[in-house]
Amino acid sequence: MFDKKSSLYGLGLAGLISLILIFLQPKVVFDYDFEQFFPQNDEDLIFYQNFRETFENDNDYLLIALGREEGVFDSAFLAEALAVQNKFEELQFSEEIVSLLTLEEPIINAFGIRYSRILNWDDEEKLSRSKEKLDSHPQYSENLISKDQKFLLLMLKNQQMISKEDGDQLNQEVKDILLESDIPEYHTAGKIKAQGEFVDLLQEEFAFFLSISIVLILVLLYLIFRTWWGVVLPLVVLLFGIGWTIAIILLTGKALDVMSVMQPTILLVIGLSALVHYLTLYLQKLRLGLPKDQAIKATFKGLFLAVFLTCLTTALGFTTLYFTSAISLKLFGIYTALGVMVMFMAVVLITPGLLYLFSPLKVVERNKFKEFWQRALRKSLLWTFGHKALIIAGFGIISILSILAATDLKINGYLLDNLPREHELVQEFEFFDQEFGGSKPLEIFIQAGDSAESLLELDVLRELDKLEQFVQEKYQAGAVISPLSLVKVLNQAQNSGNIKAFALPSQGQFQRMQPYINQALEQSDYQLISSDRKQGRMSSRTADIGSLKSDAINKEFFEFIETEINPNLLEVRLTGTSNLIDKSHRTISQQMAKGLGVAIILVGLIAGFLFRSWRISFMILLPNLIPLLWMCGVMWLLDIDLKLTTAVIFTVAFGIAVDDSIHFMTKLQSELKLGKSMLYAIKRTYFETGKAIILTTIILVSGFANLTLSDFGVTFYSGLLISLALVFAVLADLMLLPVLLLSMQKVWKEKRKDKVGGERDEKVGV
Repeated sequence: MFDKKSSLYGLGLAGLISLILIFLQPKVVFDYDFEQFFPQNDEDLIFYQNFRETFENDNDYLLIALGREEGVFDSAFLAEALAVQNKFEELQFSEEIVSLLTLEEPIINAFGIRYSRILNWDDEEKLSRSKEKLDSHPQYSENLISKDQKFLLLMLKNQQMISKEDGDQLNQEVKDILLESDIPEYHTAGKIKAQGEFVDLLQEEFAFFLSISIVLILVLLYLIFRTWWGVVLPLVVLLFGIGWTIAIILLTGKALDVMSVMQPTILLVIGLSALVHYLTLYLQKLRLGLPKDQAIKATFKGLFLAVFLTCLTTALGFTTLYFTSAISLKLFGIYTALGVMVMFMAVVLITPGLLYLFSPLKVVERNKFKEFWQRALRKSLLWTFGHKALIIAGFGIISILSILAATDLKINGYLLDNLPREHELVQEFEFFDQEFGGSKPLEIFIQAGDSAESLLELDVLRELDKLEQFVQEKYQAGAVISPLSLVKVLNQAQNSGNIKAFALPSQGQFQRMQPYINQALEQSDYQLISSDRKQGRMSSRTADIGSLKSDAINKEFFEFIETEINPNLLEVRLTGTSNLIDKSHRTISQQMAKGLGVAIILVGLIAGFLFRSWRISFMILLPNLIPLLWMCGVMWLLDIDLKLTTAVIFTVAFGIAVDDSIHFMTKLQSELKLGKSMLYAIKRTYFETGKAIILTTIILVSGFANLTLSDFGVTFYSGLLISLALVFAVLADLMLLPVLLLSMQKVWKEKRKDKVGGERDEKVGV
């Protein structure tokens, strides 16, 4: 294995794999669907999926604000706004538009029911009356018109469950109409806009990070090896590995999403880390005078197990993401784990053959660099052995403080968590939060209790009135739409359109409006109630206040329902996409803690099985648990919340950080097997693996640090926190681990003595 003939066969096999993948022609597809972050098979998700079959999807709309600095009450502006709305209505995927430009309110008199325009600009007098009415109407002010009356809101309801491609088309058509119009100022926000812009940004970032990672690799390879083949050979191997991985992902039908941005960088730095270990040892063998063929064979045989284990443990770290309930995280974990093993396959298939073909027969000894590394590592080890108590105390104190900090970390996430607050898309959503009561849908399911026949009974409506008041007060929601609001509109209609009559009717007023309820339901812009009138919805919009505050308000909501709402009259349940997003931050964070525990146990079992020692297994795990604790401390110091995007980082960091410990312990075990004392084995291991560990850490940190240039929150935090975790890990591997191992001298001596004694007794018996 790894002789010249088998290595060239491996090179040929790699070429064949590449040709097959090219022939299959994988198609690059980008997508972003935030619903893939919802906890799957969750009771609330299943409930919402059934809910929207009866009513509608709560976020299939585009908010469009049309305005002018002088105010919207201008005939020419309103006429232009109506012309724009009419164009929107003609668009293919536009189903309905709700706005004051076309809304009519009912007026009930002796002759029946008639409808009049809410916003009338036929003449200045009518326009003035409209302005006065809208200024104080609870259903329209800060809902369909901004509080300062400088903007009108058009709610464009798009096709239900619209596809990404159709949503992009509709969003672009809306943009084009607005650009061609004479509207002085406009703003838009909604799911189709967010998904479109996310994917555009995703494509830019994917190309950017792939390019910058390759440039970084070229620079690092040149600085490390200073030879053309030391740059070109690893680059070829890495490009094959990343190309195979992306091709496999695309051929299996998986689109590239927001999590995919990190994959090229992750795979490239992991592959480069493995190559640095191989090439560093290969150069050492050549400098010792071994012929090229023997050096290649000895290098790949000697490191095969260690590199395989590091890739396996890293893959296992990613695989634990499969045990989360979010589809996006499941797929990211599985495909990244697959990519790590594909990269390992590329390294062992391609690298030996390229070395046989292109590497030199010998290398020039660079005494200057050799002496630098020997001197630096010797000083480091001497300092470590001379300050054992300080190291134990330092690591212990920081770890305890980090544990305390971890208990104070909060789970909190936002709707547009992946984007910085200054991003244009975020600012657009915040505009609607400030001017129109919110951009985030709030959806509540309501159902008549056992003692009620319909939601449109006066006693049930009184319960709804209490619920509506709570929602507006606690959630700071804008106008609330429900069967109650329909009844309030009819009550106002019975009182000649008097705004004060927009309220819960008396018994007599409620009886008089009965003949008009069916007509009002048919003409409603919203699907408010089921055909049997037993089930319905209460809908509004709120500002994106974060899942932490939402959870606190939701707790009050559940307590209110329990104590204030009569369940015999009204049953209430919180639902909707916003509720699911907030829940996913909490659920995924909890599941990630379990997944990390599984990863730690698996790595411990693998290490224990391979090294035949629970002590070695513990020694591998401890230096890699400490960086995770310290990462919690950093998150607390920098006020970084736990959320869907940051919870993932712990498992990823552990899977990558454990690699150096495995290299260290693999080398240590080989030294001990040669009969070396523990102290001597630690010294030899430290000097021979220390350089590779430091170099690979520099490579990994440099690679992940690039991710902090991203506009995506998940990518930025991954780059920052994983880089810090890797720095903490190398400190633990080169400072704490030798001290811990040194404390095992007596145990090792006893073990060696028992083993030698056993062998002697066996010989005597023979």
